[in-house]
Amino acid sequence: MLGVALPSNLFGSAPTDRNWRADANAIRIVDGETIGLGERIVRLDGVAAPARGEACRASSGEAFDCGGASAAALTRLVAGRPVECRIVGQDAFGRGLGQCDAAGADLNRALVVGGYAIATTSALRNQEAAARRTAQGLWANGAGVPPTWRARN
Repeated sequence: MLGVALPSNLFGSAPTDRNWRADANAIRIVDGETIGLGERIVRLDGVAAPARGEACRASSGEAFDCGGASAAALTRLVAGRPVECRIVGQDAFGRGLGQCDAAGADLNRALVVGGYAIATTSALRNQEAAARRTAQGLWANGAGVPPTWRARN
């Protein structure tokens, strides 16, 4: 008799609990697209923000931390409110990918609308275009747009 052993989870370590929630005191902002909900880490699905410490230049030529600006925008959006995320998958690092909200405010959408993240899926492309047109957030600094965004500018 021949036996074949298969891993118990053929689909990797994808999260099984699809709705993650944390009270305000258990939330930490990792960067402009990543949030800690207690022990769990969630990357906001469909958006990309510059990394903390990524230097951008304002039109005046002055350097500033555009990743820090994106993280600060996410901090303002959460503002001491509980956060709930619907996990839709996982990224290459095993973090949950989520659609998150803080007291009813869609964090993914709000970061793009505010000009602090770009859309990586078609669902938010119109909001990104509007943020560019109206010079919201990092788009207000024409020369300060992160280098990774310049290819799409």
